[in-house]
Formats: sequence, structure tokens, C-alpha cells
Amino acid sequence: MQGGQGSIAPVPIVRLVHPAPAAAVIGLTAVLAAILSAEAGLSAASGRAVWTVVAVLGSQVMTGALNDWTDRRRDALAQPTKPIPAGAVAAGTALAVAACGLALQVAASVPTGPMALGIGLIASASAVAYNLWLSRTPLSVLPYLVSFGLLPIWIAAGVGVPLERVSLAPLLVAPFAAAAHLANTLRDFEADARLGSRNLAQVLGRTLTFALAWCLAMVVGLGTAAALIIRGEAPGSSALLGVVGIVAVAQGISGPGRLWAGMLAAAVCWTAAWALATG
Repeated sequence: MQGGQGSIAPVPIVRLVHPAPAAAVIGLTAVLAAILSAEAGLSAASGRAVWTVVAVLGSQVMTGALNDWTDRRRDALAQPTKPIPAGAVAAGTALAVAACGLALQVAASVPTGPMALGIGLIASASAVAYNLWLSRTPLSVLPYLVSFGLLPIWIAAGVGVPLERVSLAPLLVAPFAAAAHLANTLRDFEADARLGSRNLAQVLGRTLTFALAWCLAMVVGLGTAAALIIRGEAPGSSALLGVVGIVAVAQGISGPGRLWAGMLAAAVCWTAAWALATG
């Protein structure tokens, strides 16, 4: 059931912040923060780890709400059931939610120190640039590379471990984030074409975009598995989760929607596999 204009009913507000990808990012943050804390001899529920997860939560709220606010006129034509064009959430309410998300991110980052605060703000600034401008240009993938490439470094700084501990993580996270962006834009390919968007998927074309997204995701999964096997860190449960993730991405060859869902599942599986292998 939808409320009237200006309503702040819980379900529309939850939809406003894009709950599925937000939950995946927050879950990945919690797992990585727990791994890094444990390896440093800290409690997985230490204050810094918890504050870091809350800060990432705030950034996800801000990014999702701002995205829906920015795209409200486009969504009125292409996705009229989304919260703002459907009248379930007022445009001003979406901006207020985005502002609250940013405030939560900053407040939660303060206890983790200036480095984590600064890295988090750079990641969020990249997301803002995407929402307000770059999402409709051939550079649409750039904020994904920046924001998600910085995420492991942000988490390490927040937890308080040496950044060298995650120095190689962006090499895997960034291409997977690029694949996620391409898979996500494919789901709106026709609408973006009608509305004159020139994002990277529109420039590359549907077929090349899909092939690139699928291949990037598979390479990341297989590369992660190979790295764990070479290091001798692939116990049975970890290997099983790794395989499940690869299968989740592989089945995405049947279409963009299934690829997007498979990538969300794979991200969780591969993070859990890493946690079991290295924890």
C-alpha cells in the first residue's frame, strides 16, 4: 500500500535506498571488518569495526536516496512504480533521507579517525558525482571503480589496521564493481536509450556490454579461487562457497537480470569464502 505525496511510510523509504545492493555492500563491509579485526587480534565487534559498518550504512542510504531524487523525472517515464514518481515518497523527503545518510556516515566515521573519515568522504563524493552527472556519460563506470576500489581501504582504515593488509583488494573489487555497473545498466538499457543517456553501456552496445560484464565477473571469481588455492587457503567449506559464487555468475549468461542477481549472490559467497579461508 502506498501513501500520499510526502508520506514517509517505511516500505517506500526502504525501497528508496535500494535495499538489495545496499544490504550486499553492508554485509561485505561487516565481513571484511570482522576478518581484519580478528587478524589484528581485536574483537570482531570492536567499536571501530561497528562504527565503520555504520558509516558505510550511512553512505549507502545517502547514495540510494540521492539516486532516486536525481532520476525522479526519468523514472516518471521509465519506472513509474518507483517511490518518488509513484507518489509514495516526496522528492524533498528523498533529499532529507540522503542528508541523514551523509550525516550518519560522518558521525560514525569520527570515532574511527581522520583517515577513515577522509577516505569515506572521497568514496561518497564519487557516488554523488555519479548520481548528479556521470551516470549519463561514457564515464559512468568511473565512480564504481573509485568508490568500490576504495571500500577495502576505507574499512581497513576504519578498523585501524595497516592499509597494506588490503593493498591488493582493489585489484579484484574494482573490476567486479565495473561488471556490476554494466550489468545494472543493462537492466535499464531500453529506457536509457529512449531518454538519450550516453552511459558506457549505451556507447558499447547491449551485446558487448553484457559479454564484458559476464567475463569480468567470472574472471574475478576464478582469479580469487586460484589465489586461494595457490596459497593453500581453500578448505572444503570455502571452496564450496567459491564454487557456488562462480555458478551464480555463470548462470547469469542467460540474461542481465539473472546476471545482476547472480553477482549479488556471488559477492556474498566469495567474501564468506575468503573469511573462512583466511580467518
